[in-house]
Amino acid sequence: MTGDPGLQPERTRLAWRRTLLALTGVTVLLVRLALTDGRAGAALAGLAVLGWLGTLAVTWRRATGAGPRRAQRWSFPLTALATAGLALLGVLLVLRRQR
Repeated sequence: MTGDPGLQPERTRLAWRRTLLALTGVTVLLVRLALTDGRAGAALAGLAVLGWLGTLAVTWRRATGAGPRRAQRWSFPLTALATAGLALLGVLLVLRRQR
């Protein structure tokens, strides 16, 4: 039994788009929180935006289906690293506000 070969790439593109959308939302909230925290917050906001831009640059081809079908080597690790980094920055900002 063979499935429709067009559905798997479409599901993959949609999953990467959801991942980028969620990462964008978290980055916006983190930047909003960070910009009310002075210079240190501005530096953390800059780090968050750099992580988001790096992930966006690497995963954009997968999200749009514009690239080759082979998996890009850095898309999975960079997305995981950016997610962990944003979580760490968020924790640092929340702990900093509670002092």
